[in-house]
Parts: sequence; structure tokens; C-alpha cells
Amino acid sequence: MKAVTVKVLKDELSHQNQKELVALCLRLSKFKKENKELLTYLLFESSDEERYIKSVQNQLDDLFENINTNSYFYIRKSVRKILTITKKYIKYSQKKETEVTLLLYFCKKLKNFKPTIKKSPRLQNTFDRQVLLIKKALATLHEDLQYDYQLELDELLC
Repeated sequence: MKAVTVKVLKDELSHQNQKELVALCLRLSKFKKENKELLTYLLFESSDEERYIKSVQNQLDDLFENINTNSYFYIRKSVRKILTITKKYIKYSQKKETEVTLLLYFCKKLKNFKPTIKKSPRLQNTFDRQVLLIKKALATLHEDLQYDYQLELDELLC
């Protein structure tokens, strides 16, 4: 079975009544954890973006605390997993401010991580790539926000 385009789905969903839409959403939420998480974000957390960001930051704190520091191999694996989770939450929000905030927070945690990431070129490259993504996202924001976030980024890079 080949998936249809978003436009076709939108047209078909516009012909459904409210009960059928609710049933479709519930059925969709049963298939993947990400679908359920996205629906949770859209229904409960999208109205308060600051609280959402704080909850994601708390989760990142927990994940960074539980990293196995026995070798850089385990650290790299854990950091990649944390970055994947961070990107997933950024994707749910689809707001550039949230993206910049969460990536800055990730980079701060990574930079302050012990043992230092400077001894691992791969971890340093991960850090550098995220800084580039922050700069790219910064360019799309309002000038006032750009200035505020640029100050944070400059402080991070010092």
C-alpha cells in the first residue's frame, strides 16, 4: 500500500464528522509512541510553551546525569540518544524559539559535561554541528530574539 499525499488526506479528513475524526486520532495513537507523544503535545502542552521547554530540559538533565562515563564510546552513544530525543521534541513544537532554546541547553550541558568533550573529536564535532544549527535557526527569528539568543550563544562559545 502506498501512502497518499497530505493534500488528499486533508481533503478526506474534511469530509469526516467529529466522531469519526476522534476515532481516527485514537486509532492512530495506538500504533506508535511518537504519535501518542505528538497528540499529547498538541492537546495539553502546546498552549504553554515555557512549561513544555522546562519539562524537556528536566528530562535532558536526568539523561545527562545517567550517562555511563566509563569510556568515550558509551558517552558518545548516550549523547547521540539524548540529541535524538531533543530533536524529537523540537519537531513536535515546530517553533524556532523552542528549537534554539533546547539546542542551546543541550550544548550547554554537553560543554559542561565531565569528562570533557574536548578529548573526543566526535563529541566535539557533535557540539559544533549543533552550534551551526543554532546559528541557522537564529537567522529566522525576530531581531530582538536574535540578539538575546546570540548573547547566550556567544557566552557558550567563550
